[in-house]
Parts: sequence; structure tokens; C-alpha cells
Amino acid sequence: MASFQAAPGTVLITGTTSGVGLYATKALVDLGWRVITANRNPLRAEAAAISLGLPFGSNRQLMHLCMDLGDLESVRTGVKSLLNLLDEPLDALVCNAAVYLPRLRRPSRSPQGYEISMATNHFGHFLLIQLLLDNMRNSNRPVWTGRGWGAEPPRVVILGTVTANLKELGGKIPIPAPADLGDLSGFEYGFREPISMASGKRFKPGKAYKDSKLCNMITTQELHRRYKDSPIVFSSLYPGCVANTKLFRNTPKLFQILFPWFQKLITGGFVTQQTAGNRVAQVVAEPQFGISGVHWSWGNRQRKGRQQFSQELSDRVTDPMTSRRVWELSMQLVGLTK
Repeated sequence: MASFQAAPGTVLITGTTSGVGLYATKALVDLGWRVITANRNPLRAEAAAISLGLPFGSNRQLMHLCMDLGDLESVRTGVKSLLNLLDEPLDALVCNAAVYLPRLRRPSRSPQGYEISMATNHFGHFLLIQLLLDNMRNSNRPVWTGRGWGAEPPRVVILGTVTANLKELGGKIPIPAPADLGDLSGFEYGFREPISMASGKRFKPGKAYKDSKLCNMITTQELHRRYKDSPIVFSSLYPGCVANTKLFRNTPKLFQILFPWFQKLITGGFVTQQTAGNRVAQVVAEPQFGISGVHWSWGNRQRKGRQQFSQELSDRVTDPMTSRRVWELSMQLVGLTK
């Protein structure tokens, strides 16, 4: 047996009806992991899994849970169902689900009244993580070290993006605007109507998505800072530009046609859904990714044989004062503190 060979464990993945989440599910099932998916529509999740030849029905290696990340009460209910379902602690959590609604003229709002991109992409995942930390601390996934058996640390993995990182070219794109939480006045006002943006400024739907992903990456860094003594590894990743997923289904049709070709022929950043899913599975399963606080990337140009590396993050992601305040305000807005 090779050194540092870890046994498969149990993972919860959000957003698996298509795209990266679906292919990450397949990759982890193929590795022997027990995968539990969390989606608004478990029947769609099962149908998508079946389309890739994955097990269905009463097979306990792949199970589907109802959870709407855009509704905090649904998250709470889903976690209760999950904890009743588990016979052992979770070994990994993958926060993958996201909504991107760049053509909205007015903000759509969650049942709690928050702008829907921030509600789904950030608040839903933020609450989910908080509710599962105690369970995950008890994970004890075996790993062979070459000399004996040890325990591989549990992992929380959050999907990030280049568009939320000013250290990368994609993070500097001025249309509609780079990700920027401003003075956090939107958080301070609780995103109450008419406030919809983190900065409190005018609603820009594309920027709302970027801001929510910036919050995802901030959350990873703040989890790492707050739980340094925890057994849990917290990391984020950018698996490459998966330009043909249903994430872009609400963009203009011409964009949906041209964007994948632009990424393939001009930027070289395009990766297939399968490749991206495999990379997510690597970060979940492989011992070399067991380093907390890292944002893993394979780079914008997907050269053959390109290996992962730790991507430098901008101050907007790593600033400890901003991160602490985003954390404190998010705890209030998801109902965990007053």
C-alpha cells in the first residue's frame, strides 16, 4: 500500500443536479465514498446521478437530501434530517451550490428577506457549516501513513472563483464591478429592503454573485483562523473555468454559446465538468490536500499535466478585521447570535 493512503469516508455535497457538484459526486462514489447530496429537489439530483450510471434507490452509498440553501429554515430542517440519517460523523462537507442571476432588474429575495445570491451562496452555506462543525469534529477517517494507521482530518471545502480574487485577472474584470463588500453597510442594515448589496449601494446582479463568492472565500479564511486547534481542515478551491455549466443558464443565449469558446481558444482557462469534479474530489479525499487555510487552484491556463498550487489571495479575502466583521454579522443574520 502506498504511503498516506486514506480510506473513503462520508461526504455531504450541496448542489449536485448538474455541473461540478454532479461530477464531484461521481468521482467520490467511484473512489468508494458514501455521498449524501443536498438539493432543493432530491428527485432531480437522483435523476442526474442515474444519468451518469450512479447507484439509486435503496443503495446507501449515494443518498439525496432535501435542502434549499436559499431558505435558512430549510437548512436547519435538512441538517436535522442529516444528523438523524448518519450513523457515523461526516468526514467532509463540500459547499458547491450557487445561483447566478445576472439579468435580474430587481433583487429577488429569500424567505428571510435577503438578496437571493447572498442568501443562497453565502448565508445558507455559512449556517450549514456552523450546524455541522460539532459533528465533523468527531470524524475518524483512517489513513495509512506507511508505518501504521492514523486519522485523516475532516475537511470543509468551499468552491471559490477567480472573480472574487483581485490577485487574479478574473477578479479585476470591471463589468459589472469587481467583488467588493465596501463598508459592510448592507450587512449592518441586515439586507432589509431596499438594501440588497453588501456595500449598501445600488443593486447589480452580477456583482451580487461575485460578492457572495467573496464571502465564501472570506468564510474559509476566518474558519481557519478561529479553529486553528480544531481537527478540521478548511480550504477553498478554483477548479478552472467550467464555462458550459447550468450556472450560466440565466445569461443571454449568445453568451452561453460564445463564453465556452472564448475560454477554450483565448484564455485557455476552460475545463470540463468532469475534470472540475475530479479536482473537487481530490481536495476532499487526498492526503496532500489536508492543509487548512489554502485556496487551491490549477491556474487560469489549463496546460497538460498542470498541478495544483496554493493561490495567493487579495486583501479583500484575507483582511482579518473585515473577515471578523463579516463573520459576526453573518452569525446574527442566520440567527445564531443576537
